[in-house]
This record gives sequence, C-alpha cells and structure tokens, in this order.
Amino acid sequence: MIRTIRLAAPAFLLASGLASSTYAQQFIDDAAARFGPPLNEFSNQIAMSDVDGDGDLDIAFANGGGFGSAQPPQRVRLYINNGAGVFTEESAARLGSLTAIARDLEFGDVDGDGDVDIAIAQDFARPALLLLNNGAGVFSNVSATHMPSLTMGSPHCSFGDVDDDGDLDLLFADGVTSRFGTGRCKLFINDGTGHFADETVARTPNVTTTQPMDGNLVDLNGDRHLDIIIASRSGSTRILFNDGTGNFTDATGAVWPGDGITYSFDFGDFDADGDLDILGVNSLSAREGIYVNNGAGTFTEMAATLLPGANNPNLDDNDSKWFDYDNDGDLDFVVARLIGTERIYRNDGASFTLTSGVIQNLNSSALDIEAGDIDGDGDYDLVIAVGESGTFTNRVYINSGPADTNPPTIAHVDSLASTNDVVGPYVVKAVIRDDMTSDRNFYPQELKLIVMLESAKEGAAPIEVPLLWMGYDQYRAELPGVPAGTTVTYSVFAKDAAGNETTGSPHSFIVGQPGDINGDGFVNGSDLAALLANWGMPGVSDINGDGTTNGVDLAALLAAWTG
Repeated sequence: MIRTIRLAAPAFLLASGLASSTYAQQFIDDAAARFGPPLNEFSNQIAMSDVDGDGDLDIAFANGGGFGSAQPPQRVRLYINNGAGVFTEESAARLGSLTAIARDLEFGDVDGDGDVDIAIAQDFARPALLLLNNGAGVFSNVSATHMPSLTMGSPHCSFGDVDDDGDLDLLFADGVTSRFGTGRCKLFINDGTGHFADETVARTPNVTTTQPMDGNLVDLNGDRHLDIIIASRSGSTRILFNDGTGNFTDATGAVWPGDGITYSFDFGDFDADGDLDILGVNSLSAREGIYVNNGAGTFTEMAATLLPGANNPNLDDNDSKWFDYDNDGDLDFVVARLIGTERIYRNDGASFTLTSGVIQNLNSSALDIEAGDIDGDGDYDLVIAVGESGTFTNRVYINSGPADTNPPTIAHVDSLASTNDVVGPYVVKAVIRDDMTSDRNFYPQELKLIVMLESAKEGAAPIEVPLLWMGYDQYRAELPGVPAGTTVTYSVFAKDAAGNETTGSPHSFIVGQPGDINGDGFVNGSDLAALLANWGMPGVSDINGDGTTNGVDLAALLAAWTG
C-alpha cells in the first residue's frame, strides 16, 4: 500500500513549542578515518551516487578556488566507497587530469546506458563540462563534442527531463562573468544520446537574475512537469513554469512572495500534504525562509510561525538538507554554516525547533552539505564540503542514531486510459519521495513497475520494468506494446537505501478488443476497411502483434467478427 505519513497538514500549523534532543551527540566527525589526510582544497559542493555499480554511495567534490575572482583551477575529487563508508581518493584513475573552477557537480544518466554521468558547472566565464561513465566508474571528458561552446559564471546545474522525451536535459544558473554577475539561466536540451544543444532563447523568457546562487529543475505546481527556480543573492528569486513541452513562462510575480539573500533552496513535503515546500537558506536576509506550497505552486513565507524566535538566528549560512534524523516519519532539516557548527532542526508536528548537542560542535566553514547512508547501517550520515575560509577540511559526520524504518512515499502514479495502440510504448510517470532529499531526490535500492499482462488466450504473465530518474522526485517507465485484447495491470514498487519497501495501488488499462481497429467498440466492416488501408504496415491493424498487417490479421478480424 502507499505509505501515509501520520502528520496532517493542518496540524502542522497549530502551535509551536520547544523539544529537547533525544539523541545527544548523534553526529560525530570521522573524516580522518573515512577520507584519510585532508587535501585542503576549496570544495564548493558535494554529489553522491553509486558511480561504479557496487551498491554503495561514492562521493565527488566540486573544487575550485576563488570567492570574488578566479584562482587556479583545482582537481575535481572522486572518492570510492569500500561499502563500509571508508573512501579511497581515485580522482586521477577515474577522472584523468581534470581540473576546474567547479562550483557544482551533478550525477545523471545522460546517454541512457544505465550508469551515472557527471555534469560540472564552472564559475568565472568558463564552459560547462560533461563526463561520460564507462559503466565501471571511469569517466571520459566529452565536453568538446557533447556540450555547447558557451562560457558561464555558473554556481549550480540541475538535471531533468523538461521536454518529456525520456532523457535528461540540463539547467545552469548563470551570472555570465561570474556568479556575482547578472544573467539568464541556460537550458541545454539532450538529443537522447548525451549530446546537448543550447535552446535557452527558444524555450525560456528573456528574464535575468542578479547574483544567481542556486538553480533547480523541480515540479513546483504539481502538474508533473519540471519547473525552473533560480535563487538570487541580490533581488528576487526567479520561477519559470513549464508548459509540459519544455517551454517556460515567468511566473515569479504571481507565485513568489519575495526573498532577500538566498544562497540555496531545498525542496521537501515537510507538512505531508503532497506538494513540495521550500527551505531557503538566508532567504530572509541572513535568516532561513520556509515557503509553504498551496499545491498549485503559489508560496507563502511562514518562518515566523514555523521557525520562531531564537530558532532562526542571524548567521552566515550556506546550505541545508531535509532529512528525518530521528526516524519519526517527518522531515527535519540541517543547516550548514560558514562560521561555527552546523545546526539541526527537529520537526515536532507544529514547528521546527533548534536542537542542542545533536551534532559535534566544529567550526567547519561549510559551503555545502549532503545526507546519505555512506556506511550501510541504515541511518543518514552527513558529508560537508568546506571552502572559502579555515583549513578547507571536508568532514564526514557519522550518525549513531536510529536507523530509517520508514518506506518511501508514492505521491503520484499516472493512470493510463485504455487504448487501441498495440505498438506502444505506454509511458507511466510516478512521483516518489523518501525521508531525505538531495539534488537527486533520495538514493533508492530499487524502483520498478510490477506489470501483469493478461489475455483470454494466453492467461497472465508478469514482467518488471525499471523506473528511471527524470529529475528531482520524478520517475518514468516505458511499457512495451502488447497484442490487442490484453489487460495491463501495473503497480509501483520502491525500496530505499535502508531496505524499506512499499508497493503502490494497482492501475489497469486495456489494449483494445481484438479486431476493433478503429476503436468504436464494435468489430465490423469499418475495421475491415482500416485493416486493408494498413496492409503490410505495423500499427493498430496488427491484431496478432507479429509486427505486420497481413493475412493472419484478416483471419483474426473475421474470427472476431463472426465470434
């Protein structure tokens, strides 16, 4: 069954109150044992994924120095997990001699071969980079042949299928000369093989953002199409709505209440009402903003109610993540600070309360933070990228708290209508979430459609079809065509990193009555005319599903007609 979170949306707004931490000193830094000697490099962002296909989370750091002006490029770092959360730095062996002024690095399968590739956003008027995975976690730099020859001052990139063709496109926030400039976000469209074309002008309105700090593809208005949101350090956030074909309009003034100095956004359904709300770091001019979604993509800022008083101090924060650190079934969050220790906030069902003593008190100079189970014990650890000040020592906070026992949530599954199309594919899209967030949503062990094909002649036969990641919390499966007269029943199966499973409610559709070629509900002379018109061709006239309309189909039509 679909998981139902116990917290109802109205209850979240009842009252605020303080809550003490149950798990004192739950997160302890263990970077020396996990990463080895620090490399003391300017790390801007982190991305985690299983790059070598062995079932654990590996870690990449987007490195590149210089706050206000470019410094010499640094090596992009890739750490390989041994399965127990101990990492070996293998950048040279797996990435070659690659250096960059990398502000962001994201994983996504751009060429449809089943492994994760890498996109890198560079700052200070440098080109974006694309690295293809050979399946074993060794990457080739194909930027010159696969990416537009365009320089950017980009702080962040985001993968997602904006045009609904089943492959991952790329969004880049862009300040042109640097992330402190003013520019129009860039939209690169994938041809399905991992070759990208710049279609910004054709698909997006001519609007700019000053000092863009973050950029994401995420469905904000619940129509299952990925929208664009760009965070600004100077001025308003920009929101562009997708019409479903990958063409965007500026919706900012109609749906966004305004913000101040936003460094990053994180998206999660913290009030369990089915839509994505937004946590904005520094959005209230050095205080966090909490933007509650009305379900249609219009946001109300509610930090005064949900994060009141001393729980929201005026500090220099850089990033955040939603995650359920106490395993009570709702989303808490962690904030990464430039100066001082990170902060964890507990969701108590009415508001968020700043905990004390939960995370080790270190002055980390954090620029980015990610949650994920790196040591395979079922709970969420924290990894921090450090740059800009201090000793540039990246950190790993190991979680000693409760393991995750909550299964993923299936927020939506397409219900397909019956059809006479025997060719297919039949596309099913789903929205699936879990108790943590990243730019890739969560880290599942397995996502698939369990499909039952049943016909009067053949009986029932099950198949499984993988659900592929299409951006943030969106997934897609393509069911192959089936012969007419087949009932197709499908359910979503999801298993998270801790092994918690859920299976959604079944959906069914029928591929038309054998012989009913024109779909009018009857087998008669009009179907004979349609069959003869399509003689020798594949399609709806191919009644027996052998790929061609021929005499066998005529016999099947006559049998259905007289039967």
